[in-house]
Amino acid sequence: MRCAEMLRVQAYFDGETDAVLSAEIERHIDECAECRTLLEDLGETREAIRREVRAEHAPQALRARVMGDLQRESAARSSGSAPPIWRTSSGARSFWLGSLSGVTAAAAVGAALWFSGISFAPASDRLIEGLTAAHVRSLMASHLIDVSSTDQHTVKPWFAGRVDISPVVADFAAQGYRLLGGRADYFDGHRSAAVVYQHGHHFINVFSWKAGEHALPKDSTRSGYRLAFWKAGDLEYCAVTDAGWNELNALERLLRSDTAAGSGAGPSTP
Repeated sequence: MRCAEMLRVQAYFDGETDAVLSAEIERHIDECAECRTLLEDLGETREAIRREVRAEHAPQALRARVMGDLQRESAARSSGSAPPIWRTSSGARSFWLGSLSGVTAAAAVGAALWFSGISFAPASDRLIEGLTAAHVRSLMASHLIDVSSTDQHTVKPWFAGRVDISPVVADFAAQGYRLLGGRADYFDGHRSAAVVYQHGHHFINVFSWKAGEHALPKDSTRSGYRLAFWKAGDLEYCAVTDAGWNELNALERLLRSDTAAGSGAGPSTP
């Protein structure tokens, strides 16, 4: 029997849950291997469809793929076998669109894109939204840090094997920015390292990930949170907080200086 929480996990994946419910679902995912696998498979499916959409002949290929799924589902339903919620296909799980068998190919493609969570918003907007959501999620109960330490020599090695980068990790307690620890995070298709600092009563998440093909957004404010972006070597960074710009930019300068001193970017070693 499948876990009764799977539908709520799907809603969480689609960004349809509020902060309180998201925290509950995250706690459940930590305890439920089946739902954890589902969440991972949904992410793989989303990325597979994104790659297909970006391909040169994406609309036609995607239409053929979705219509093939519909035809197979229709045949299964005619034979009396009920279709599952999702199935395995090319190593990743995708949704059965059983309710769409009577619609046009174009509508099926649109539905597939909706189910996959693909957003046609500019890449910079998606990145800002994803980082803001990741910051807010981290402030929910027991999700701020996975490794708790004020020692950079404890926090930095912890990321090895958990993310494929080696982020800048330094304690700036003397300057008012106390290192709390770090965690692995995921947003908008990025596996990220998040290093957490506290400045007064404010928490600051410093996210870092491998540089991509898109230009970084300009420093932004979203939903009351400030986001500062910069690049160092082959890594991109974003610090997110509800503190003021002066406080945020001061930490950015410290981190840039630390990177220049040689403790920053580069692949991590397991």
